[in-house]
Amino acid sequence: MYTVRQAAPDDLAGVRAVARRFGNLAMWPRRPDYLDRELANGRLLAGFAGTEPVGFGATFLRGGLTHLADLFVLPEHQSSGLGRALLARLLPVTAPRVTFASSDPRAVALYIRQGMRPVCPLLYLRGPLGGLPGREPTAAAADIAALDADASGGRRDADLAWYAALPGVSVHRTADGYAVVRALGDRVLVGPAGGRTTQACADAVLAALAAHRAAGTAALAVLGPNPLLPLLLEAGFSIADMDVFMSSGGDPIALDRYLPHPDFG
Repeated sequence: MYTVRQAAPDDLAGVRAVARRFGNLAMWPRRPDYLDRELANGRLLAGFAGTEPVGFGATFLRGGLTHLADLFVLPEHQSSGLGRALLARLLPVTAPRVTFASSDPRAVALYIRQGMRPVCPLLYLRGPLGGLPGREPTAAAADIAALDADASGGRRDADLAWYAALPGVSVHRTADGYAVVRALGDRVLVGPAGGRTTQACADAVLAALAAHRAAGTAALAVLGPNPLLPLLLEAGFSIADMDVFMSSGGDPIALDRYLPHPDFG
């Protein structure tokens, strides 16, 4: 018998155990992590077999846009209906909604049945920083909320402020672009990042990467239409993984001038 309810602080250990099974915490070596933020936002649901969490799902809001950030059920409990039950509680049927679906056909089919359609690939890149062009940005720790809302589809001031305050996170801004970078030992993670134009997006991302060349390597999530994609591949980056960006309608985010955060969207 499965039940679904809003996760409580005491449920987080079990939720983290599920997340670790899927490798979700690889980029979060210490707390607070993105699951803490999902819990604080009140949009983290847990699915239970008896009293044990065996799945979870969560969303982040950007203005009126709902981003499905997580939907995971342990393999031994899949095809039980628990994933559908979590999704039904998480996603509003009348509001715009997006997600990054794994390439598993079952996941894509599940989201299609929820009214979303495949739009383009989301490519997770990793590569060396030494061969990239770009000058360091002239401004840092600037207010990026309006730029982010323009590229990402909606405002999320509180989530941006929470992330920017984490150890190792720096915020970079150019005239019409921005990039948030998190230092993770021998690599950096870029995202969210964007700009008012494709060139502004590229300039901001390359400038932020230039500021972190000493890290050696970087990881980014790049949507298929973004002109940065071929530039990064030519510079020695490789595709480490791929998801499918799905949307309930239209293009709520700027596909060619926005780089999402892998967990926050």
